Amino acid sequence: MKRRIIALTLILGLLLCAAARAEIYHISDENEMNFGRLLINLIHARENPQPGDADAVQGVIDAIGAMNEGDRVVAEQIAEHWMQVYVDPNYPMYIHDGGQRATALEGTDIPDSPTHAFVVLGYKLQNGGMTDELVKRCDAAAAAARSFPNTILVCTGGPTGSNNPKKHTEGGMMKAYLTEKCGIDASRIFIDEEALSTVQNAEKTFAIMRQQAVTTYTIVTSAYHQRWGQVDYNCMAAFYRQAYGYDARVLENYSCDITYNKEFKNDARWALYHLAVLLDLPDEVMEAIRRAI
Repeated sequence: MKRRIIALTLILGLLLCAAARAEIYHISDENEMNFGRLLINLIHARENPQPGDADAVQGVIDAIGAMNEGDRVVAEQIAEHWMQVYVDPNYPMYIHDGGQRATALEGTDIPDSPTHAFVVLGYKLQNGGMTDELVKRCDAAAAAARSFPNTILVCTGGPTGSNNPKKHTEGGMMKAYLTEKCGIDASRIFIDEEALSTVQNAEKTFAIMRQQAVTTYTIVTSAYHQRWGQVDYNCMAAFYRQAYGYDARVLENYSCDITYNKEFKNDARWALYHLAVLLDLPDEVMEAIRRAI
């Protein structure tokens, strides 16, 4: 029963996010079932790891490549990143310690350059205002901005929350907080005020990053949301690379110390269905995924 409830919750979320599908790159029709198989293999590698997982994933990628070379490149990028962030037990997570600077990031490869963006993911507004969780994401972003004063920030999120008559946006409120409360120069901050999901965050953000010639980025969000957010952005990066020849890669991660949110109990499965949304998989493939997980 528990497995069925989880599956139904994920499918409901998929239906609610259907309008958020990216239209940058479309996988070929003949590879839809293969991509479904790939997602099943990836979630199994996360939840029930076996010695042959890497070979199974590579076998599906080979099948995808036999059908379409562009699809193979997308599949490889999705799989490589998933295995890095969701399967590798040594993947490092950088958590904001509450200080004025992001000291944990200062020894990393992040360049202090406007070609690097700290992408700050929004969180649903409450009564037209920022929640404590969104404030903490912004505090982490401000610390990163102080440690790397020549980088840019991209804040993403539209008008959310049921009691928001003035249609305040997550992106707009984050920029106001970062400038007025944290002292970050407004000229460094670019905002999206339309996205209503992490999938849309990725699509809107990539349009901004491409315009600003960003080559690397770091996602700033809550700890429980970090891997899932990266999965969405990495898939979008693969689409942009195929469609436009624009190549921006996630370089590091930075999170506020919120490791659990009861609304999102299994971030890997949320990431899985977001991949299905981005790939625009048909109903019959989604049903096969539902049965398999």
